[in-house]
Amino acid sequence: MDRTESRLEHAVADGVATVVISNPAKRNAMTAAMWGALPGLLERLAADAAVRVLVLTGAGDTFCAGADISSLRDPAVDPQALAVFPRPTLAAIRGYCVGGGSQLAAACDLRFAEEGASFGVTPARLGIVYAASSTRRLVALTGPATAKHLLFSGELIDTARALRTGLVDEVLPPGELGKRVDAYARTLAARSRLTQAAAKEFATGREDRDAYWAEQERRSGDTAEGVAAFLERRAPRFTWPKGL
Repeated sequence: MDRTESRLEHAVADGVATVVISNPAKRNAMTAAMWGALPGLLERLAADAAVRVLVLTGAGDTFCAGADISSLRDPAVDPQALAVFPRPTLAAIRGYCVGGGSQLAAACDLRFAEEGASFGVTPARLGIVYAASSTRRLVALTGPATAKHLLFSGELIDTARALRTGLVDEVLPPGELGKRVDAYARTLAARSRLTQAAAKEFATGREDRDAYWAEQERRSGDTAEGVAAFLERRAPRFTWPKGL
């Protein structure tokens, strides 16, 4: 690959869409073109009924070193399209997860990291104000004090502290991240899409949708299938609803 090339790569296999941030010359920093391409790519993947889980990662040995400031007029970007993706999303993190990279990771539902990764929320180094939605996501993950520490200082933290403060959900030894993410993503792909979609919506505070999801549960047949599979000691075959 040309080391000057920057792009978002993607592939779909066994219900798992993998999106790869690739800008190796700049530690996978996101260019303006990459930020611009992300919402459309996510929209296409969301429309693909075969996609049940999305994994976001970086090419090579780093996740994303932030926004490529040299290519952006306004470096204050907000990965809202990733935050509202309708299926479970998982960030698989190696190396640097900084600035815009940390925003992308925080916009995912879950974050698995390899030991040795470094995390930083760095707008104070550039005089940038992150969108309120990005800051709220960070606070929801780490709590107000840690979010303020990261935002005020721009200092990098290691995986141990990221795990302790809630910024990541699991830390894996070198060489184990890919296997764990692959296995976990396939576990999610086998679970009830109905349950996942409702849980994702409720986790963002949409408690007014109880009646809607109760009706979807009634129509889906997922509960009957799940109970039958449990009693018959087999894997459930959740097939509905394709539109979620």
